[in-house]
Amino acid sequence: MACNYGRCCKVVAKFCAKYLHQQVLKHEAYAAGDIGTSVQRAFFRMDEMMRGQRGWRELAILGDKLNKFTGMIEGLIWSPRSGDGNDHVDDWAFEEGPHSDFSGPTSGSTACVAIVKNNQLVVANAGDSRCVISRNCQAYNLSRDHKPDLGAEKARILKAGGFIHAGRVNGSLNLARAIGDMEFKQNKFLPAEKQIVTANPDINTVELCDDDDFIVLACDGIWDCISSQKLVDFIHEQLNSEIKLSAVCERVLDKCLAPSTATGEGCDNMTMILVQFKKPIKSASTADQSSHNKSVDTESKPEGSREK
Repeated sequence: MACNYGRCCKVVAKFCAKYLHQQVLKHEAYAAGDIGTSVQRAFFRMDEMMRGQRGWRELAILGDKLNKFTGMIEGLIWSPRSGDGNDHVDDWAFEEGPHSDFSGPTSGSTACVAIVKNNQLVVANAGDSRCVISRNCQAYNLSRDHKPDLGAEKARILKAGGFIHAGRVNGSLNLARAIGDMEFKQNKFLPAEKQIVTANPDINTVELCDDDDFIVLACDGIWDCISSQKLVDFIHEQLNSEIKLSAVCERVLDKCLAPSTATGEGCDNMTMILVQFKKPIKSASTADQSSHNKSVDTESKPEGSREK
């Protein structure tokens, strides 16, 4: 499950939706059971894959109709033929072409990812989207909003040569970590995790239990309007009368949506995923045993993108 929130345009979020999970599964760490490392590497890999001729072409295909047509034509011309590119570490073959020096997209996307395996929940986050779990009706944040004024973020930004003005990186970006936004990742003397803006995710691993009700993954358009606990309370209220999770998501978005654009709050684009844990049905013989596998119901509700 992933909440990818694209700013200004959707193309980076669409790229992550298409390739991020594939890269998680491909990494050798995933096969070894180290989900955190595989997810972290997949975040960095998104930036790497969006560079060069191949990256430009894939982004073009995912973009508007004109760019999609151009990308498809360039793919026919410049894509490696069979047998080419076999010396590369994966199937993302290098392509020569007019965009070989493309440094990556200037737009970007947050990424908040939740992976459930057996009784373990792994959350990876880069940006100001947030994952919250309801445990016995209490809200617990499983991720941290990466805002530029946070101590660790501010220190990295300044050390990499950036600055913060009015709460924004270089007076422009109001978050400190993201996939894409390559204009903030141009220092050739620094590794990816130390750039002004980095795709490096925080990884949080928790053990699930029978007290867990649901998790919410949502972008800042929602968290700017409602606190984690108030959202958990509201969802519980809705679940008393509504079993369809997508309908509950719609009600959350309606609650956050501003009646007018006068104040600005509630005018941002909004994306939300709601995952409800199915409670185990215990018989008399198993009442004293905790469940070791949780099943989930998942539904999401994205809204149309609006420039921030």
